[in-house]
Formats: sequence, structure tokens, C-alpha cells
Amino acid sequence: MKLKLYYYIACPFCRMVVNYLKNKDFDVEYADTRENRELRKELVSIGGSSQVPCLLIDGVPLYESNDIIQWFEDNMQ
Repeated sequence: MKLKLYYYIACPFCRMVVNYLKNKDFDVEYADTRENRELRKELVSIGGSSQVPCLLIDGVPLYESNDIIQWFEDNMQ
């Protein structure tokens, strides 16, 4: 399973997800959309929006910090 988290650290909802993942041993690629404009364009092309946080799960976007954390709780424990 390929997981990629689009985020930017100034976003409080993104920080919630990043802090949740901090002590977990999940293989997640991090993509900071503020530091890299190409990643932001990539996110828009995938999901039609630049909204973060966005967890890409095998190419399928999942938005909303609580939904992302719940997905990890349900699928990665």
C-alpha cells in the first residue's frame, strides 16, 4: 500500500495528523505543498483541490484530519 500525506506545517489540521504519525511506524511519504509548488500542482491534479491535509491511499485522496487519523486507526493497527 502506498501512502502519501500532502500537508504544510503552518496548518493546524496538518499538524494534528503529523503529530499523530510522529511516533508511529507507518511508511508514509510526506509532501509539503508550501515548500514545493510542484507538489501543490500534483495535489490539485489528483483531487481537484489544494486542500490539506490530504492522504493519498494507493492514488485515492482522503481529506479531513479526523478522517485521516481514523483511517490509520482502522487500517494500520
